Amino acid sequence: MASVVPFICLLLFLSNTFQSAHAVDPLVNLGYAEYKGVKNPGGVTQWLGMRYAAPPLGSLRFSAPKDPVKEKKEQRADKFGRSCLATRSVPRKHTSEDCLFINVYGPSNAKSDSRLPVYFYIQGGGFNANAGARLNGTGLVEASGMNIIVVTFNYRVGLYGFLASKEIKKQASLNNGLKDQMKALEWVNKHIKQFGGDPGHVTIGGDSAGAASVYYLLSAFGGRGVDTFHAAAAGSPSFGTQLNIRESQYMYDNLVKNTKCTGKDSLACLRKVDTKRMQKLDQRYVLPGGIDPPLFMYSPTIDDYLIRDYTYRLFARGQFKKVPMIFGADNNEGSVFVPRNTSSFKESDTFLKNQFPAMQKKHFRKIHELYPKTNDVFPEAKKKYGPYWRQGSNAYGEMRYNCPAIILTVAGGMHGHPSKVWNFHYDVEDPPAMKNGIGVPHTAHMAAIWGPKHAYGPSSYRGKGINAPIVPVVQGYWTSFIRSYDPNIHRVKGSPVWGTITTAKTGKALHQLYVKTGKTKTRLIDKKQIERCEYLLRVGAKELKM
Repeated sequence: MASVVPFICLLLFLSNTFQSAHAVDPLVNLGYAEYKGVKNPGGVTQWLGMRYAAPPLGSLRFSAPKDPVKEKKEQRADKFGRSCLATRSVPRKHTSEDCLFINVYGPSNAKSDSRLPVYFYIQGGGFNANAGARLNGTGLVEASGMNIIVVTFNYRVGLYGFLASKEIKKQASLNNGLKDQMKALEWVNKHIKQFGGDPGHVTIGGDSAGAASVYYLLSAFGGRGVDTFHAAAAGSPSFGTQLNIRESQYMYDNLVKNTKCTGKDSLACLRKVDTKRMQKLDQRYVLPGGIDPPLFMYSPTIDDYLIRDYTYRLFARGQFKKVPMIFGADNNEGSVFVPRNTSSFKESDTFLKNQFPAMQKKHFRKIHELYPKTNDVFPEAKKKYGPYWRQGSNAYGEMRYNCPAIILTVAGGMHGHPSKVWNFHYDVEDPPAMKNGIGVPHTAHMAAIWGPKHAYGPSSYRGKGINAPIVPVVQGYWTSFIRSYDPNIHRVKGSPVWGTITTAKTGKALHQLYVKTGKTKTRLIDKKQIERCEYLLRVGAKELKM
């Protein structure tokens, strides 16, 4: 009889073990609400439009995000929540001030204890729009061999996310768009286990302003305050002009004047303004020292708390979180932004002045030297452009995107772990884009990362298109990094090893992955480009407020 007791105990132990490792159900109980997702035939379950914070309405307008409210009834998680309002946009059915929703994509066969790596993606939009609110993560989950969880979400942008003033600092909260991102990360840390994810293995990523958000999170509180992520992988990081609270005050004052909220408590009045009226009365302002309004009006503010200095300065000092990281950019980052009829240095300089108003004559002289007028055109282009369009787009592209991507990775290698930092340069040519004259434009790499099957992408990436072979290669690197913090361990068989940015802290030999269909390889970064980026690094924080 005694010999039977241990056997029974063993059976009970195994029974409890297997019961605890049940498959994730489409219906998840998050404590504050039950959400029922959709189990798709392809093997990926998705939960869309779940609240990760309370609606930022009424007295919560301009406030830091609060915990989501409790729901008594089961909530359907089968469609995206509304996107956050873009600057000066007209509210529509799919947009709202009530927009703090999160989405999760995961393998349907994941168990509650699978502890799958998590990719937390921050969409772009210049901090003035949600530009990727309906991006589908299914393709990335599939590309990983059903070995990751993908999370996407909305965050406040424009005046609702980044309006700054002394009144807001005193009575409300600054940089709420970034705080929304941090709140969503806290949600992941608390709840992702229920979807089969590992809160201890989270890679943050993004593109454009989403990639800018990545470096803001890396350097938040001087690099010491955000412990809810463990790696970063992003593309086309945007470095714009950074204002402090005092320099941003004029935007608040103008909004107060336009809305007739000039009474004793202007902030309380602004919180009561109807959304449609607020959107209509908001204006595009010229940045201090500029000539015309910039491309992107609102952006994160140096508040001496969350953001403590200019980004160039923080990374040069090593004041950022030291984690494995990937940053990169595309071949023609500036082509879709600079006016195509730019016909002189003066017009090109005016465009740059509006984006970086601290630029002076000495800076423009150097920019003309580094980025001269060029007759270089795309041979297939059918459209005609101004003779200085390429000069302007080359300068703007490197100033805003390419050089920041290189400098961020160099800083990561010098101050962090050289063996855990990678850079890429994306040069995959899509025939229609080449004929249109924009080359390999801003965020072109996204088509390869997310894949054309479930997300989006040019026809050349689909089926038997000429760029279809690059998709599994890029997805292999990306999902490998998400899974192991190394793009090489699970890369596609036959694809080249992606060399780290540098093999020593001297930073003398800088490498990047050159991505081109059929020609992908690790190469040395062009010396002339390094020289141009070194100039931007020297003047970025000290003179250009970047």
